[in-house]
Amino acid sequence: MARIEDYALIGDLHTAALVGMDGSIDWLCLPHFDSPACFASLLADPEAGRWVIAPDGASRCTRRQYREGTLVLETEWETEDGAVRVIDFMPPRDGVADVVRVVEGVRGTVTMQTELVLRFDYGHVVPWVRRTERGLHAVAGPDSVYLASTVPLHGAHFRTVGEFTVSAGERASFVLTWGPSHEARPRAVDAEKALRRTMDYWEQWTARSQATGAYRDAIQRSLITLKALTYMPTGGIVAAATTSLPEQIGGPRNWDYRYCWLRDATWTLQSLMAGGYTDEAAAWRDWLLRAVAGDPADLQIMYSLHGARRLPEAELDWLPGFERSSPVRIGNAAAGQFQLDVWGEVLDGLALTRNTLSDDGDESWDLQIAIMEHLEKIWDQPDNGLWEMRGPRRHFTHSKVMAWVAADRMVKGVEESGLPGPVDRWRELRDRIHADVLEHGFDAKRNTFVQSYGSDELDASLLLIPRVGFLPHDDPRVIGTIEAIQRDLTRDGFVLRYNPESSDDGLPGREGIFVACSFWLVEALIGAGRNDEAEKLFCRLLELRNDVGLLSEEWDPDARRQLGNTPQAFSHFALITTAMQLHHGGAHGSDAPVGGHRRRRGHQKGEAANSGT
Repeated sequence: MARIEDYALIGDLHTAALVGMDGSIDWLCLPHFDSPACFASLLADPEAGRWVIAPDGASRCTRRQYREGTLVLETEWETEDGAVRVIDFMPPRDGVADVVRVVEGVRGTVTMQTELVLRFDYGHVVPWVRRTERGLHAVAGPDSVYLASTVPLHGAHFRTVGEFTVSAGERASFVLTWGPSHEARPRAVDAEKALRRTMDYWEQWTARSQATGAYRDAIQRSLITLKALTYMPTGGIVAAATTSLPEQIGGPRNWDYRYCWLRDATWTLQSLMAGGYTDEAAAWRDWLLRAVAGDPADLQIMYSLHGARRLPEAELDWLPGFERSSPVRIGNAAAGQFQLDVWGEVLDGLALTRNTLSDDGDESWDLQIAIMEHLEKIWDQPDNGLWEMRGPRRHFTHSKVMAWVAADRMVKGVEESGLPGPVDRWRELRDRIHADVLEHGFDAKRNTFVQSYGSDELDASLLLIPRVGFLPHDDPRVIGTIEAIQRDLTRDGFVLRYNPESSDDGLPGREGIFVACSFWLVEALIGAGRNDEAEKLFCRLLELRNDVGLLSEEWDPDARRQLGNTPQAFSHFALITTAMQLHHGGAHGSDAPVGGHRRRRGHQKGEAANSGT
């Protein structure tokens, strides 16, 4: 089977597909990221759906790459008879979804094979396929898929197959189009025109980038990946394009990440604005405001692409899972967990936009006040924590720190932006939470913060304490925490989220290192003035990317392979912000733009508001 790092991503800003090094598209959900998959062999075998185009008898490609500044993938094979290139892309959506594959002869004459196995509803439903004057039409329930090709195709054993040759300078094209089954066939697509249109879109988008420095190429590829994970109609960004890729091969830690997490808010905004993509940052901010609108007591940690709240978790027992890692899950029961930190994440993200986006007025301030007033009532309750532990609730140190962040950002909204609010009360709460964390979340004997009150465990989230401004980067307690994590919470120099064997997270087994956490360590080291050490670790992290620059959620330092859902937005957020901080030579707070300047409003209004009313 292919490894997770064998896959590249193509997408149309509504959904995405994974293309393997063998020329097979093994994962595609239509019409949206969180729709049922029509290619699901990623989690099973070819019978669950895939689409292969490759030289006859070939397996892994010789090389592949994205065209510079785009999401257009080129995969090349060198064979005894010649060389061939397959160009894969999805044009930005204009009503219906298209997957376009162009085969280009490079040298000699190469015999090619294609095999299309369409299986709707995650491999569960075999469609009815018939031939039309323009190609093939497959239908099952609500889904219709049309395949147009410049080479002959035929059916065999519930598959669509074909064999053809391509010589140097020749091109063959395939266009697969999805549409609702109750509607007429969508317009025909010219593959070459679609390629030019797709190239133009991505080149124009990349031209807006403000990424700079020695790591510009890595930053830009991560920005393109984040754009590809964006659902254009709403501005929401999914955590990953996949579900149920395992955090431990053969284990049960397999989750659906095709949703939008509030926890990603500040990271998303900071990384997009660091790259100069303020329109995308504003769209995410607007998605965030729509999603959290309503009673703050009903705030969830995650929502659908459209902002829907119900994400019921189910297991697909007909899919064995990636390398027999079961169960395969869709939906995510963590949506119903109480995770105290998300209120702080939301207010931190909105503070960042208030400090940076010139069009960010005060329209959401009333909502922020309502969120803060609710948090004032619940901040001292135990929760499930940012890692969504399914064990008992507890007083997680990071959760309390983020409650402090919420109060701090609201105080600053009054003091620095002139917004109205009971600043004296919020300031008192901020001080009370700060004292509570220092008393209960810090182990003075070991000179380190701990995962939860009364615990001896460490947690990578403690590295974020200086990032959010709870303590300065050079505070001895921060330095002690960095050193404790380096000593007791790393494998091969990379940072674990926590120790699953002793943290009682409610699940069996273990996991790899969570990639973003090691970027957090890089950032903490920058803040501590240990830049050489930080850059050395950062360069090691860049080596965890696959050949086309993609990172999954986790890394197995023993087997030296990627783990978890892919590509993982959280990993790429952290790469961008960390690289930019290395370039600028200093750590940045979470409510300030990386490499930019905080925007300040006049203080006249703030002076009037400081009465604490």
